[in-house]
Amino acid sequence: MKRIYLDNNATTALRPEALEEMLPFFREHFGNPSSLHEHGQKARAAVDKARMKVAGLIGARADEIIFTASGSEANNIAISGYLSYLNDKRQKHIISSSIEHKSVYALCKAIEEKKLARLTFLPVDNNGKINMEAALSSFSEDTVLVSLMLANNETGVIQPLAEIIHEARKRGIVTHVDAVQALGKTRVNVSDIGADMLSISAHKINAPKGIGALYIRRGLKINPLIYGGGHERGLRAGTENVPAIVAFGKAAEILASDFDGIIAHELFLRNRLLDGIKKRIENIRINGDISQSIPNTLNVSFTGVEAEALLTRLDMRGISVSTGSACSSGASEPSRVLRAMGLDASAAYSAVRFSVGYDNTADEIDETLNILEKTIYEMRKI
Repeated sequence: MKRIYLDNNATTALRPEALEEMLPFFREHFGNPSSLHEHGQKARAAVDKARMKVAGLIGARADEIIFTASGSEANNIAISGYLSYLNDKRQKHIISSSIEHKSVYALCKAIEEKKLARLTFLPVDNNGKINMEAALSSFSEDTVLVSLMLANNETGVIQPLAEIIHEARKRGIVTHVDAVQALGKTRVNVSDIGADMLSISAHKINAPKGIGALYIRRGLKINPLIYGGGHERGLRAGTENVPAIVAFGKAAEILASDFDGIIAHELFLRNRLLDGIKKRIENIRINGDISQSIPNTLNVSFTGVEAEALLTRLDMRGISVSTGSACSSGASEPSRVLRAMGLDASAAYSAVRFSVGYDNTADEIDETLNILEKTIYEMRKI
């Protein structure tokens, strides 16, 4: 049985070209990039080249990119690193939202519990968008940081950040954007977004797990979380993961060269799936504003069907989907994101996330619809 993978928001398959690019750096060019000899300098040159490609993808300068081990680490460095840099006794206020990825939400909760700063978690409307009135009225004299996501990992909804970031800049407040789920699915350009810091991750764009990056606007000061050598401008100690960085660069290069084609393909597949579900399955709810979302993501509640049970049945029939964020897998509580949007527990527990990728096909979508329709029918008969 050939499996169908529709969980690309959790992670993506490694592009063959990225794999080919990284393999020599496991054996032939294995040097430490900090070493001065030829082995080391070949590795350093490869890291520098990849940094330029990743920077180019988001419209940044190469010296504004630091490599991390993940998007979660990039988020932690941005928020904790800036808060640590301020290092004064005054009251501090951070603005975030109720639908952030757990790496931001849990960190902000920990900061609040330790009384390192006062937190405001912005509400969202029924479509999953940040409430703009609440956002603009949340600024205060002691606000030092705004940290918000660009696209939600569960619903795919793109957040209206421009006005919020503009207001923050007027007030001299630093901004951080979690663009991990947005990268590769909508255009991410640091100049257009206007944020001071921005997090991305390689494994969301068909590069390896274990490598991410943080854009830090030139001139902005933050403290490191990991101390040691002077790696990554002194902000992230530890010998660089050269093979993964090289593959990240290659994936960024491919994405930049065919962005419009990839987006069009994923949007076609997502809409084919959406139209098929609407025509063939009754009593559903589409979660989030589908017209203002990244083009690969569809979050659907199937009334009367427990999502985890549905996921298990689909898995047994060769289809991989998700009930939400992979970083919250195993959680017994209904989705925090969907509850924040006003869904009751029953609707949240019945929600399934489908997320397509560049390598999915129309035939796979049609087969998924056949199996999904049959499985929902069987479960609702029980």
